Amino acid sequence: MSGSENARDLELLAGVARNDRKAIALLYQRHHLRLYRYLLRFVKSEAVAEELVNETFIDVWRAADRFEGRSQVSSWIISIGRNKAISLLRKRSDAELDDDYASGLEDDSDTPEVTTLKQDKAAALRVCINKLSDEHREVIDLVYYQEKAIKEIAVILGVPDNTVKTRVFHARKKLSELMRKAGLDRGWP
Repeated sequence: MSGSENARDLELLAGVARNDRKAIALLYQRHHLRLYRYLLRFVKSEAVAEELVNETFIDVWRAADRFEGRSQVSSWIISIGRNKAISLLRKRSDAELDDDYASGLEDDSDTPEVTTLKQDKAAALRVCINKLSDEHREVIDLVYYQEKAIKEIAVILGVPDNTVKTRVFHARKKLSELMRKAGLDRGWP
């Protein structure tokens, strides 16, 4: 995100802090789709991701006056959404499995459709990414899909920069191994 885009977001956030409904609508318009896509990859449910986006922007509305400026506005918004998703997933893992939830679990074995999709490089790459650990999948998502810098990712995850660098290094290494095993060339130099 460019400096001018972040400056615009800062202006909008200042408006939100003054209870300007147009400002929150514009901020939502600028960031809801990227946040939704990030959360969807995180929670794997369209309805849950949409609900988390809405809850995130409610928190942005409530907390706009407390934004400290230690990160870009977009990273702050993703961080709020991420924390909501983690909280939800923790609650879900603590709950007993019911029939509806259990029936929604995916079978890891390949179906004919999955086999066909693996022939497509983008689909095969997604299959490889999904085999990464949660930590590695998350940093790959933030670096390549959200286009966040190491410092921004550190803010989102609440960890030191060097931890992010280490995770990215190991995630790329593991992803390269998975891609090589799948017969794909590396997706980066």
